[in-house]
Amino acid sequence: AVAAAVARPAVRPVTWTDRLDAVLTHRVWGTLAFLAVMFLVFQSIFTWAKPLMDGITEGRDWAVKAVEGAMEPGPLRGLLADGVIKGVGGVVVFLPQILILFAFIAVLEDCGYMARAAFLMDRLMSRCGLSGKSFIPMLSSVACAIPGIMSTRVIENYRDRLTTILVAPLMSCSARLPVYVLLIAAFLPVKSEENPDGFAWWVPGLTLFAMYLIGFVAAPVVALLLKRTLLRGATPVFVLELPAYKRPTPRAVLRRMLEAGWAFVRRAGTVILAAMILIWALLYFPSTDAAGVPYEDRLKAIEGKVEAAGNDEEAKAATEKEAHAVAGEWKRKSYLGRVGVALEPAFAPLGWDWKIGMAAVASFPAREVVVGMLGMIYDAGEAGADDAGLHDSLRKEWAAGPAGAKYLVPSALSLMVFFALCMQCVSTLAIMRRETRSWRWPAFAFTYMTALAYAGALVTFQVGKLIVDAAG
Repeated sequence: AVAAAVARPAVRPVTWTDRLDAVLTHRVWGTLAFLAVMFLVFQSIFTWAKPLMDGITEGRDWAVKAVEGAMEPGPLRGLLADGVIKGVGGVVVFLPQILILFAFIAVLEDCGYMARAAFLMDRLMSRCGLSGKSFIPMLSSVACAIPGIMSTRVIENYRDRLTTILVAPLMSCSARLPVYVLLIAAFLPVKSEENPDGFAWWVPGLTLFAMYLIGFVAAPVVALLLKRTLLRGATPVFVLELPAYKRPTPRAVLRRMLEAGWAFVRRAGTVILAAMILIWALLYFPSTDAAGVPYEDRLKAIEGKVEAAGNDEEAKAATEKEAHAVAGEWKRKSYLGRVGVALEPAFAPLGWDWKIGMAAVASFPAREVVVGMLGMIYDAGEAGADDAGLHDSLRKEWAAGPAGAKYLVPSALSLMVFFALCMQCVSTLAIMRRETRSWRWPAFAFTYMTALAYAGALVTFQVGKLIVDAAG
């Protein structure tokens, strides 16, 4: 029956799929193509999302002004304006970039390229004691570590599955993206009329790509160490069917974008909102100075001096400096500030002051919290590209910190590397507990990733510092 229905040519025809696979699965050209695709993705995230981010920023700033104009100074106004609108809004502003990232991931999956990437990485993974089957959950973790860890169920060998679970969170997920984008835009801006000391157009995209590359490099190395120590075992065989290339389905791509966007917004409205309210309270209280005078009353009195100064620029500058000093005293004397100041010696080798250190510590429940945390701790909720926003506040505050203005870029890279390697997601730890049926392995993952993140941040800042000093 088959012989009558099927005609087999004497020579197998060479299809377009074969021609593309000859390049995309090649050891050299395939790797270069993969790196080029990833760079294109990350550069596009910066370029295409900016107009939408600016629109969200303007809406958030309008809401803050409306609340501050309708309410008298006090804890409730501070909670709504700083804790809720600025805190959560500082995270939601990155929604367009999340959508663009997931759009690219959906297109690459739907067209058949992701299977080629898994095949390409099988050579690397096999040298680490794993297979390309482990690379698929790791690649899924670029979107979110939770489905990546759950997808390890397709790995038959328990040791290989456990190894993959332990290294999957090293891949930079979408929750890290807002942190990378904020710091790159603040300290590695593109050269323009507003930023004459900026960098070339390709630097932001290359830096973002490097942050994701850290996970692609660190995960196989850690997997190799685990497979040679705690989880010894033979390298498994990997069999993968390469599907034919096809055009991505717009409906599938749109559905993937909307699902990712809704998950991000839902997370911002639950976990991040709760964290922002707690952080705001720790930064707000105690709200009175040593003499019992409310800090808000002192700041309001200073605002009156600014208005009375009129066009006297010297008087304005003096009162603004006084306001900055009062706000700084308030934050240092707050509950969170006291803890941060006590821990500052541990952060100093990384190029951080107590504010940066506490933002990193407070973000352990969810990585995105650090963006809103920085907005509140520096008294600026804006994350747009204008100099009046959080970018300018970060540059000024960090320049006055222990690292100084000379080492701003090494300090920013140090913080980004810390976030690239650290375990800062309670949900991921809970999924690891469910999949391994023990708290031992989540605790191990949290411990080794935190130590690795600290060491990576330390090396990044110290090497960056040496490079800056050598450059003069």
